[in-house]
Amino acid sequence: PKTDIVFLKVHKSASSTVMNILFRFGETHNLTFAFPQGGGFQLYYPHHFLARFVQGFSPQSPRRFNILCHHMRFLQPEVEKVVPSSAVYFSILRNPVQLMESSFVYYKGASAFSRVRSLEEFLSQPYRYYNPASGDRHYARNLITFDFGFNPDGDASPERVQLMLNAIEASFDFVLISEYFDESMVLLKELLCWDLDSVVSFPLNTRDSSTKSTLPDWAVEKLKAWNRLDWEIYTHFNRTFWQRIERAVGRERMRRELRALRARRAELARTCLQGAGSVRPKDIKDSSLRPLQHGGARILGYNLKQGLEQELERTCRRLVTPELQYSSLLYKKQFPPPPA
Repeated sequence: PKTDIVFLKVHKSASSTVMNILFRFGETHNLTFAFPQGGGFQLYYPHHFLARFVQGFSPQSPRRFNILCHHMRFLQPEVEKVVPSSAVYFSILRNPVQLMESSFVYYKGASAFSRVRSLEEFLSQPYRYYNPASGDRHYARNLITFDFGFNPDGDASPERVQLMLNAIEASFDFVLISEYFDESMVLLKELLCWDLDSVVSFPLNTRDSSTKSTLPDWAVEKLKAWNRLDWEIYTHFNRTFWQRIERAVGRERMRRELRALRARRAELARTCLQGAGSVRPKDIKDSSLRPLQHGGARILGYNLKQGLEQELERTCRRLVTPELQYSSLLYKKQFPPPPA
């Protein structure tokens, strides 16, 4: 199994669920994580990543970490200073239409969104609300492009788009697609040589459907044009994703693997969870399992069954521990506080 990994966590793209998979794998195999200085949750995002943002890194004694997966704005030469040269690089993308609809609710306080009532209102005259000079502009335009380290206000000419795609392909071993999450997990398992249980997960950091809205067709077209760079990246990697599956897994085996993955997830849900699945934040009984609530979104969580035997309880709890709580727990394990 591959144990040196760089995961570029693109915002609002099922990346918290992937992070849970990496946290569990790292914890089980006693791997080290490149944590933000002081145990924060982002590597000084939205600044481009620098090696010195990582706790325990020093240029004098370059220490390598196994897994780099916290939010960052990608900058490969700096990333290479903190992970082994054998590291596998991957990311996950989501359709920019749903991505922006999600960002609008989640980052409602961002300067570009704070003065509009709806995403349609923003899209009808984006330049009225969007300021390319504001520090949080990336939440409102080409967020994928920004997270990969490029300029979200850059020119979208075919030549420039091609250069950007070439750069991503040169840096990343593969790119997953969140709309095909299960297929993505089969591919991840295959390319990292992991076992099935390592890639089984429950969806984390998902929001209650009552805050989701469907955009009219005109708004979808405006949104694609406004996020043209993101749209180009997404459509390219959505296409190559299926080519990659053909090469690495093949259709027939993919069907078998998907059945096995879904059956195992259903089995774990029956074993671990109370009720049929995720619940609203106010219904989560164990406060340590309550995810951070952000913006206008209601983020769902889980209740574990009572009375599970110890080892099983631990497995189940790890599957449903929200990102921030899990990150803090692993940070304390890797950098134990000095005894009082």
